[in-house]
Amino acid sequence: MTSEELAKFIDHTQLAPEATSLDIAKLCDEAREFNVAAVCFSPSFLPLSALLLADLTSSNIKVACVVGFPSGAHAGAVKAFEARQATQNGATEIDMVVNLGFVFSANWLELGDEIAQVRAAIPAKTCLKVIIESAALTDAQIVTVCRVAVASGANFVKTSTGFHKSGGATVEAVKLMRATVGEAIGVKASGGIRTRKMALEMISAGATRLGTSATQTILAE
Repeated sequence: MTSEELAKFIDHTQLAPEATSLDIAKLCDEAREFNVAAVCFSPSFLPLSALLLADLTSSNIKVACVVGFPSGAHAGAVKAFEARQATQNGATEIDMVVNLGFVFSANWLELGDEIAQVRAAIPAKTCLKVIIESAALTDAQIVTVCRVAVASGANFVKTSTGFHKSGGATVEAVKLMRATVGEAIGVKASGGIRTRKMALEMISAGATRLGTSATQTILAE
């Protein structure tokens, strides 16, 4: 796979708590240089300047924002409001974190309800990615969360925030997620992807997007 082909799998990401608007401007400039699939950042940086947004749009680069980040322990209505506001301010993709408390208590109805609330709050054309923190879950939990997410309107299931103590993406989790959701739903691997070798392993396992802040390093290898 060429670097140009690999770049189209990447969501070029800046989610550091101390990030500034200058960091986001740099992220967008780099995204255009690398010709990645999307940029991903916190919704407080929206709306982008008209020039930055025009540059991204002309390059067909999506604008992804996180919701309920990083803990997921927000009320569903709050996540829905955050997602709605982000799309109104220019986001074309939403990466929402599930409530792990619902997962560990097997409260699947409430889990599905909060995902459905976010889905209903955003335009139908907006891509909804559901972050499940796969490293913190058993295989059985991964399977059930993925099934609930798809049934509730997710377009993607995503491994990790990159902030959880249990770790980030693994090849095994990506394979399981892909086997669970089938070919019609996207799988995004994120958290700890810092080398080209790891990126290619995730794609081979079934990932159709990669969330990483190490884009330049990955594409240069």
